[in-house]
Formats: sequence, C-alpha cells, structure tokens
Amino acid sequence: MKMLAVAAAAALVFTGTAHAEPAKVAHTSAKFESYSATAKAVTYDAKVPAGAKVTVVGVLTVRGGTTVLLVLKGLQPHRAYGAHVHVKKCGAAPADSGPHFQNVVDPVQPSVDPAYANPRNEIWLDVHTDGNGFAHTQSTVDWQFTERHAQSVVLHNEHTHTKPGEAGTAGPRLACVNVDF
Repeated sequence: MKMLAVAAAAALVFTGTAHAEPAKVAHTSAKFESYSATAKAVTYDAKVPAGAKVTVVGVLTVRGGTTVLLVLKGLQPHRAYGAHVHVKKCGAAPADSGPHFQNVVDPVQPSVDPAYANPRNEIWLDVHTDGNGFAHTQSTVDWQFTERHAQSVVLHNEHTHTKPGEAGTAGPRLACVNVDF
C-alpha cells in the first residue's frame, strides 16, 4: 500500500501541476516470482528474491519529457543494482527483454558506445538498497516514447558502467518487470 501511495504521489508531482493536461501514466506494481506467462515481475536470480516487491511509474512530463520512478522492497540489503528500461517484455530467459530502449538507436548492437549508451539517451535507474532492502530512484529524460514503446525494466547485478566499450553494461540480468510504457 505504501508503494502505491508513493507511485500515485509521484505521478502528480512529475506531471507538473494539478491543472496541467492529463498525462499518460504507465504503472506496474508486483511481486517478483518465477517466470510464468502471467507473471508481471520475474526473478532469475536469488539476488532478487521471490516475493520482493517492485513498483514502476512512467509519466510524460508537461515539458515534453518522460520521468520513470522505480521503487523496490525486499531486496538484499546494502547492495547496488543497475536498472534500465528495455525494449521487450520479460520472458523465460533473462535475455528475452532485448536491449535497452534508446531514444536514438545505436546501429551497432549490443550498444556499448557512450554516444548512445548514456543516461540522456536511455533510462537508467541504478539503486543502492538500505539496510532493509528498500530502494527508490527516478530518471527524467527530455524525450517521450513514440510508436516504439518500451515494455520492461530490468534489474542488473551492478551499477551501470560508462567507459567506452562497456558503456551501458551492468552485469547479468537478475530480474525483469513488465511495464506498458
């Protein structure tokens, strides 16, 4: 319930004011579980325990951008995780969610060129959990999803790297949550 309140409040804050035009809101709240065709949030590794909770809210801003909020509860305490918006839905295998969503798509995939794999062209949501396994973060970019909609947020094993040749990488995919951006 607390996570839903945070998500609802975030949606109002991120759209600017209560008098602004209605914004498209993407929202998913779920518990991580083993893969099934109906699972909203999938864990592939014990570093994201089954039963841990996730909320993702994506809102179009009044200035023409997008803000994504990620809230996690029940993960391992005092641990860094990388997280990014991905192009496909979660699947039985970690790689099923495809590459990171990029506003300007790198013609070379997988993308590790900092000109494309960066937090202005992708949505990066790296977090560090507190002593109770709770974490939250947000990312705002100056673009919106168009006909190419992203479909998930993937949690990775470590914070996102930025050096050439490894930009955008964050280790193995630990979990995935479906979001209709």
